[in-house]
Amino acid sequence: MTLTSQDVTTVLGPVDETLIADIVATGATPTDLSEAWAWVNSDEALIGEGRHLPDGKVAALVDLLSADDEEWEE
Repeated sequence: MTLTSQDVTTVLGPVDETLIADIVATGATPTDLSEAWAWVNSDEALIGEGRHLPDGKVAALVDLLSADDEEWEE
């Protein structure tokens, strides 16, 4: 099942419509988004658990979510 706008806001909370559209356009699943969100928020913990770095759709989502974080930091 691919993501809907509601899936995105359920996981991320209120976010920009452009980001929602970019995330939905990846064709990822809600599980992919949840995993990407976990990587963005606790990558050291996941690496410590021995998890492999994300790839495919999860990696694309991590990039989108990280880019959004970098804009806020500036």
